[in-house]
Amino acid sequence: MIRTQPRAAAEEMPVETTTRLRPVPARHPARAMGAAACVVLGLGLLGGAAAGSMLSGDSAAAGPSDGFTASRGLWHSTPVDTLFPPTLKGTGAGPGGADRTWTRVGIAPDSTCTGRLDPLLLRALQPVGCTRMVRATYTDATSSSVTTVGMVFTEAGPAAMAALHKRFAAEGLDRRTDLMPGTYPVKSTDAASFGDRQRASWTVSILTDAPVVMYAVSGFADGRTVTDPQPAALAMEESQTTAAAQAGLGHEAKGIEERVERALRRNVAATEKP
Repeated sequence: MIRTQPRAAAEEMPVETTTRLRPVPARHPARAMGAAACVVLGLGLLGGAAAGSMLSGDSAAAGPSDGFTASRGLWHSTPVDTLFPPTLKGTGAGPGGADRTWTRVGIAPDSTCTGRLDPLLLRALQPVGCTRMVRATYTDATSSSVTTVGMVFTEAGPAAMAALHKRFAAEGLDRRTDLMPGTYPVKSTDAASFGDRQRASWTVSILTDAPVVMYAVSGFADGRTVTDPQPAALAMEESQTTAAAQAGLGHEAKGIEERVERALRRNVAATEKP
């Protein structure tokens, strides 16, 4: 059965290196309607998963590039600080073009997606599979916001990734609150109480040039519950008046996701043969 209520925040211990990532060299948020809706949503997502499974066969025939194939293993072959830099510079990334700086407060051990992503989001990603998942949490310079950013390394080829990217865009799956990614709370930091009920804004990106799904989810560092979360693309609009929009949390999620994605792309490019 698909849950309609947020999961309780499971506190996770902070880990400054992932279990299998290559070490860094020294220097270091209407119950009645929800139940019926979930049945419909779940069936729709399962239908997409079946279609995606067929597309996966096409992807193999598409002949993925050397870089696409090699990038599937970047989660364990890349230094931690390269995947998730200790500090991210967000020049012009804040509301009104304000500059932002984010500091990493914890990195989760690499893991499977089960139990780390909400069940409905996991079903939406089923067509491409999940080889491994890596996550990190950042806080802003004022310690008023926290953001978890993650990468899902998939089993799919280019055709399946392109199909899922198209479906997310066509059906607006990246804007559905029931498909918000999960958080990574880090004990004894500003993100210690960052659980599902604290999620305020989020973004999900299906890459087509690498077998990776990128995401980021932000919230308030004071642990307040958010009842009206908004996708980052909407929260970043000037006309929005939600708490997430007014606090710039859409910018936080999008800004951090973009910078981690850029770092990933640089690593993907490095795996390509001349």
